[in-house]
Amino acid sequence: MTLWLDLLGAEIGYVETAGFGRIRIAQAGPRDAPAILFQHGIGGHLEAYAKNIVPLADEFRTIAFDYVGYGLSDRKPMEYTPPVLAEQLRELMDALGLARAHLSGESLGGWVSGYFAVKYPERVGRLMLNTAAGIPIVSAKGRADMDNLMALSRRNADQAPSFASVKARIGWLIHPANHHLISDELVELRLRYYTGEAARAVAPLVNRMLPRHDEFLVPLEQIRCPTLLLWTRDNPIHDLECAQAAQRRIAGAQLYVMRADAAHWPQYEAPEEFNRVARAYFRDGTVAAT
Repeated sequence: MTLWLDLLGAEIGYVETAGFGRIRIAQAGPRDAPAILFQHGIGGHLEAYAKNIVPLADEFRTIAFDYVGYGLSDRKPMEYTPPVLAEQLRELMDALGLARAHLSGESLGGWVSGYFAVKYPERVGRLMLNTAAGIPIVSAKGRADMDNLMALSRRNADQAPSFASVKARIGWLIHPANHHLISDELVELRLRYYTGEAARAVAPLVNRMLPRHDEFLVPLEQIRCPTLLLWTRDNPIHDLECAQAAQRRIAGAQLYVMRADAAHWPQYEAPEEFNRVARAYFRDGTVAAT
């Protein structure tokens, strides 16, 4: 099924921010409903949440967006770090008239959300760290996974990306049992986002975040908002042991481990389960027992 059937009912548009230019967003749901801001990972784009935006819009104002330098947002020569992207999130919320919102971030999105929650606690309702980066890697396998991801990213950054290299990069995100989800459309979409003069110009700047991962670890003990770590048993780099260690450092944090087969994209690989958990958590903080 095409991504755009998943997104039927969502509005696709652009928001102008003060310091980061034009940001592409997809949103659905009543404007006065509690807002959830969904944030994609490194190398990603808002379509990572194609299967979540509309299903949750009956109860929430759901918003996904491309970070600056990604997708169809402006490509700017700048320093790309999680603290900088947290400022983009602040400006986007200002532009959307959101004084406060729930945050759900996958990978880089969780990393940025963690920084944002520490710096602007008054603007965060509930926080979902979804297979998030920015927390300590505690296993040898996790370090090996990070090396593999950096190699795949360099392949896309240092030479013209191809259908095969982009497909391999998406394959890294998704559990082998779910590789049927890697459609030609999904690969071609990401390939288009990776090509073009502007995209190629900022790719080396964007990819500098990976080698600097440990330089920008989220100060987990400083997170004060209600927090859920939503994880999978097969998440690369930040494995379940890593999530459990992070949970112990965040006051009152909860952990939910997906039942379905999933790796780094549970919101896309198992959307029914993800949406059920997200709905309950963002509604009243309820989390199913693991």
